[in-house]
Amino acid sequence: MINILIADDHAIVRKGLKQLLLEEYPFSKIEEVGDGESLITKATNEIWDVVICDLDMPGRSGLDAMRKIKKFSPKLPVLIMSIYPEDQYAVRVLKAGAAGYLSKDVATEELVKAVRRVLQGSKYISPSVAEKLFEDISHNGEKAPHEFLSNREFEIFKLIASGKSVSEIAEKRLLSSTTVSTHRARILIKMKMKSNAELTRYALDNKLI
Repeated sequence: MINILIADDHAIVRKGLKQLLLEEYPFSKIEEVGDGESLITKATNEIWDVVICDLDMPGRSGLDAMRKIKKFSPKLPVLIMSIYPEDQYAVRVLKAGAAGYLSKDVATEELVKAVRRVLQGSKYISPSVAEKLFEDISHNGEKAPHEFLSNREFEIFKLIASGKSVSEIAEKRLLSSTTVSTHRARILIKMKMKSNAELTRYALDNKLI
C-alpha cells in the first residue's frame, strides 16, 4: 500500500487530487491537510511514500514546510505544486530539495506521471524545466536581479510587488514586521532598487506577478 499526503489550503483541490490518485492507486492511503504547520506535524509523525504540497499556503509556505520535513526525513520525496508558471519557481524548489514541480495548470494531466516517477526514486522534471536547469549551468554568471534573492526573499519580494504592506506580509507568513522589513531592505540592496514602486515595475516587466 502506498501512503500519500496532500497539502493544499483549498479543500476542493485536495479532493480532486485525491480522486485522480485513487484511480491510479485504488488501495493507497491518502490523507489531507490544509496548512503548512499541519503538514509538518503529519509528515514528521507518520510514515509516507510521497508528499504533494502546494507552494503558497497560509502561514508557513510549502517551501518552508518542505525544508522542515527534509531535515526529519531527507529521503521522503516532496512534489511541489503551484499556480505560478514553471519559469518562476521550478528551479528554485528543485534546488531546495523537491522531487518535482507541477504547475496547477497541468496537474490533472501530469500528477500521476509525477508521482510514479518520484516513487521510482527519480525526479519529475518537465522538458522546459530541464532546459532552464541547463541554462543555469551554462550561464551561471548571467543571472537576472531577482535570481540573486533567497527563496524567502523571493516570496517576500513578490508579495511587496503585489502591493502587500509589511504588516500584511508579516501576518500571512507568520513573521514579525521587523523581520519582513529586514528582508525588504536586503531585497532592495540585492536588486539595486530604492522603492516598492521599482520592485512592482520590475515584477510586472518580468511577468513575476
